[in-house]
Amino acid sequence: MFGQKFESKLKALGISVAFVTGLILNSQESYATPHPNLVVNTADVDAMQTAVSRQGRFRSAFLATKAAVDRSLEGPIAVPMPADAGGGYTHEQHKKNYQLMYNAGVLYQITEDGRYAEYVRDLLLAYAALYPTLHLHPKHRLGAKNPGRLFWQNLNEAVWLVYTIQSYDLIRPSLSDTEAETIEQGVLRPIARFLSVESPETFNKVHNHGTWLAAGVGMVGYVLDEPELVEQALLGLDKSGKGGFLRQLNTLFSPDGYYNEGPYYQRYALMPFVTFAKAIDNNEPDRKIFSYRDGIILKAIDTTIQLSYNNLFFPINDAIKDKGIDTVELVQGVAIAYGKTGNPQLLDIAAKQDQVLLTGDGLKVAQDLDANKQQPYVFKSRAFRDGKDGDEGALVVFRLQVNGDQALLFKPSAQGMGHGHFDKLTWQFYDRQAEIVTDYGAVRFLNVESKNGGRYLPENDTYAKQTIAHNTVVVDETTHFNGDLKIGSSNHPELLFFHVGDQVKISSAEIDSAYPGVTLKRTLALINDSDSDHVFAIDLFEVQSSRQHQLDLPLHYNGQLVDTSFILKGYKDNISALGKKSGYQHLWLKAHAKPESGLAQVTWLNDNGHFYTNSSLVDGKTELLFAELGADDPNFNLRSETAFITRRKNVRRHTFVSVLEPHGEYNPAKEFTLQAESQVVGIELQRSDDLELIAIALKTDVTKLMAFNSREDFSAQSKTRFTFRGNQYVFRGRAKLFSVGENK
Repeated sequence: MFGQKFESKLKALGISVAFVTGLILNSQESYATPHPNLVVNTADVDAMQTAVSRQGRFRSAFLATKAAVDRSLEGPIAVPMPADAGGGYTHEQHKKNYQLMYNAGVLYQITEDGRYAEYVRDLLLAYAALYPTLHLHPKHRLGAKNPGRLFWQNLNEAVWLVYTIQSYDLIRPSLSDTEAETIEQGVLRPIARFLSVESPETFNKVHNHGTWLAAGVGMVGYVLDEPELVEQALLGLDKSGKGGFLRQLNTLFSPDGYYNEGPYYQRYALMPFVTFAKAIDNNEPDRKIFSYRDGIILKAIDTTIQLSYNNLFFPINDAIKDKGIDTVELVQGVAIAYGKTGNPQLLDIAAKQDQVLLTGDGLKVAQDLDANKQQPYVFKSRAFRDGKDGDEGALVVFRLQVNGDQALLFKPSAQGMGHGHFDKLTWQFYDRQAEIVTDYGAVRFLNVESKNGGRYLPENDTYAKQTIAHNTVVVDETTHFNGDLKIGSSNHPELLFFHVGDQVKISSAEIDSAYPGVTLKRTLALINDSDSDHVFAIDLFEVQSSRQHQLDLPLHYNGQLVDTSFILKGYKDNISALGKKSGYQHLWLKAHAKPESGLAQVTWLNDNGHFYTNSSLVDGKTELLFAELGADDPNFNLRSETAFITRRKNVRRHTFVSVLEPHGEYNPAKEFTLQAESQVVGIELQRSDDLELIAIALKTDVTKLMAFNSREDFSAQSKTRFTFRGNQYVFRGRAKLFSVGENK
């Protein structure tokens, strides 16, 4: 009945061939659902079968996939007893299996070559024999709150099911009903039951884990013609709508398509959202799932792209910094979105991804790229509202193109659930394809078993989530919300305003709940001085409190420190950690300074060959502390990164004012250095009611003056008049950049 390789594998696993044979003989002949009916349907198959005979991207992708699968078919089937956590052999082998089964299933549909279907069948029969013997995974006690059987956590089990049910759907026409019944009763129905009624807390959870479980179970419902499973996936186990896929769509995304956990997890969560949505659309088009909630799924795909720079996602919250737009989840999302909208800008992203999916939507992308139909994708300056109703702050992105691409990210957003970091009002800056003002992201070596099984490392909690790891004010060396997730999730900043003009892009936000009795307000602006092609990032951070505090404002930078405008006192023989808790224990104090009143400047050289100077107003009582990451890290889990911290002690009210300036060029290969010194020679801040003025004096004897009105309800058509250094000025709207002496 079975192939020799399969029977040998069953014996190696200690599973009786007679046991599996008995399951088949006792099964019923049934199931007439047309297949495939999930992400790929019969019309897609017809189109793909025609396309592979023609030269182009799709044929090339088909041949590459076929060659890889053919090599795998030459080896033995491996369905090991679960033993390892993330990154270990058994974990990775089961991942390889579902990826191989999916690819082989697609090849079977395109080629109608029975070898591919037989290989998938034998793997599925092996799983059908193995799965009923499994208890909870042996490594589930290592930190998984929601344990699996095949994998250490049920999240991975759901990912396996999302791929595997598609594989089964693709080869179902090749199976006898007895073979199909064995697979369904041995593994598909049990795993769907385990992930739903046996895992109610995760299945009903409004979280990316819940989305994966709902998608897997719902797709099983479509393939096995079980409407009850589909309804539970859509509406929760009790079908009340308090859980399930639709609740997740309503809750996890803001009206702008921003996902609460941030870009990194938006990318990860995208796969079950778009895959299940495609399956819903193919099976129940009357649901109009891609129009649901004003097209929230399509918005989410576009927002995921927008939240990237130089093809990498902005690394806020628990983020691994190497993830970018070529990740498989977004490749799937872009293909599905293009299939629904035909937006030629998406082809530009698909070209950068340089991956072609063997699906109907993948075929459309490939053919239209071959026909050169793509148009440049436009990255925009936007405030992506946070919270299901869009009223929990926002993630702000400013973009410029001045001698390269610039991006400023401002984070007055909500907590981001358990993957969120305690860093309200932080910022990052990018220029010429490089990260300049940095964020650490997550302390994790994904799927490196020797590093805590590939899971998050302890320093993710003790450092990365702590406020000092980010570029925002820390009060009394204590993390925002005292590092309490429940409090952090209950509070969020208020976005005061957001304005985008040709020369001034500016936003402001505040929060009064990060510390008791303390209000934090930050205004960030990205300035394009079109007269000189200068770019400036202006930072205005106000702190008000009912009592005295120590205020620390760190700036984590990427590059080599090359100059300061003040004398640094370094530690030669003995260095110590900056503090004892709240992440300070992980920072070596390398040097300190107490500049005189006036301008304090720090210049560093980035790997992109350009200089960056941060110029700050100081009052003679301000200290600067220079730190390097790596203290209290005996297992070398942390990267060695650098920061300087502007510290002001014993104040109730204080305003930090600084200007970041890109300048110059360093080319060691051609042995030249240009403009290694900052052009900024002075900064001045003036305030009058709602009007705020920041003057930047340059070496060219020109002073650039940014004026903005901070009133929240300010009309875009209102005029503001003011006097500066004896000259009258007027502007309409939120903000404007002037040259001193210019009157417009």
